[in-house]
Amino acid sequence: MPTARESLLDAAYAALAARPWAGVRMVDVAAEAGVSRQTLYNEFGSKEGLARALVRRETEGYIAGVARALEEPAPPAGAGAGAEARVVAAAAWTVRAARTNPLVRAALTGCWSERLPTPAGAVYGSGVPGQRGAHTGAGAPFGGAHSDGPPPGPTELVGRFCDCAVAALEADWPKEDLPGLGTACATAARLTLSYVVAPAESEDLTRQLHTAFAQAAHRG
Repeated sequence: MPTARESLLDAAYAALAARPWAGVRMVDVAAEAGVSRQTLYNEFGSKEGLARALVRRETEGYIAGVARALEEPAPPAGAGAGAEARVVAAAAWTVRAARTNPLVRAALTGCWSERLPTPAGAVYGSGVPGQRGAHTGAGAPFGGAHSDGPPPGPTELVGRFCDCAVAALEADWPKEDLPGLGTACATAARLTLSYVVAPAESEDLTRQLHTAFAQAAHRG
């Protein structure tokens, strides 16, 4: 059975899917979760605290999915080929998560629409990932004493993708070539993010990831 906190976050996510964050009411979130409004405020402190916790949960869920994809066993092959298959799976998960979850997409790209709760300094509708500046409009920047810490941005998420990939693959990678693995994982993370920002054929991403790992595996 989900905790009150999880039920509230589920209710907040469902409400955000139906209307802009500015139109989401705390009383409605509490009612949907089956708890009192006081319980909601005790848990998150404010609407801004709820927003921050929601973004943090969704991005942590995305990273957990990356780790799961990287743990999938690959067919026996050379270091480059086996690693490539697992990173391709993590890249596919990333693209899919960004397509289906607006909070994950916004965190990965740094582009927050007016429908979403917005980190302080983000720009609505920016076409430039991570662009920062003043903002106006319906969404509200979130923070506060009851929040879960600042939500991750593109740089942190790319770094965590890379760290997860290196941690999952290094045991099967030749020790003398570990620097090449780090380079290949960093390249894979940034290639994947580029396909989130500007979607293209998945075969193109797979081909580029194959190239990155083939070069790393044969680095001499």
